[in-house]
Amino acid sequence: MSTATTAQDSFAHPALFYDDEREYLAGTVPFVRAALTAGEPVAVAVPAENLRLIRDELGTDADAVRFLDMREAGRNPGRIIPGVLRAFADAQAPGTRVRIVGEPIWAGRTSAEYPACVQHEALINAAFRGRAATILCPYDTRRLPPEVIADAYATHPTLLRGGSREAEESSAYAPEAVVARYNEPLPPAPDVPAVRFDAQSLSDTRHLVTDEGARFGLAQARIEDLALVTAELATNSVVHGGGTGTVRVWAEDGYVVSEVRDAGHLVDPLAGRRPAPREQRGGRGLLLVNLVSDLVRVHTGPEGTTVRCWFAR
Repeated sequence: MSTATTAQDSFAHPALFYDDEREYLAGTVPFVRAALTAGEPVAVAVPAENLRLIRDELGTDADAVRFLDMREAGRNPGRIIPGVLRAFADAQAPGTRVRIVGEPIWAGRTSAEYPACVQHEALINAAFRGRAATILCPYDTRRLPPEVIADAYATHPTLLRGGSREAEESSAYAPEAVVARYNEPLPPAPDVPAVRFDAQSLSDTRHLVTDEGARFGLAQARIEDLALVTAELATNSVVHGGGTGTVRVWAEDGYVVSEVRDAGHLVDPLAGRRPAPREQRGGRGLLLVNLVSDLVRVHTGPEGTTVRCWFAR
């Protein structure tokens, strides 16, 4: 069956609210099987324990599905759009409709991760506007707090409950407002020195974070990631953020954290969250930051921008 579609085909982004395993499978498995019946590429990106449930229920149909453990692929929410959703959709033939089950929010997401998660859910709508795709996002109403469910109403235009296949419109849908609301000042950093840099001291900045990463016990490969990410952010500060900025590095809760501040203002909320076209020269710095880091949080406004990145020890 041909899966070619027209530009008029709408993008769909329903939330699936489920209370138990039965409702989870009733909402996800028919969605996957409908894609297979229609000849549409389908991916399932959910936590490993839910991957097993869906794979077992699908039986031999699972062989035609792309499975990803969201705890790994989506541990940094800023990575999910470019590295999971768009990576799968863009790999298909132009005009092909795709279906994806994506579960980026689960019980156990930390308070540091959650604002990036809910911004991700809001930004999916802009990242896929005009694309032939349906992305179904399950929410565990037993284990997630009420405020998370309330945010799901604001980030998803339609809603599904339990095993129901009849979607209802969300009267609270307001993704742009969610992005703005969670563009919140980051929690205060520890009392560690903020080292100023400019174009002449970028190399010194890289050496500084390399030394700090080693001092805090990062593995060599992660030290290199820390240095690369911080160098990209510092270069962006020099080029786009007023020519200078500050960097600080500290350890907390099993992570090494790097923070870069400058006087620039990010006006595109999807910066770093959309894949770069192959023919594009440059402009991949923030994308690389999201793909490499374990968590990225951003606060931006007229007064400047702070980017904070976490690396597991």
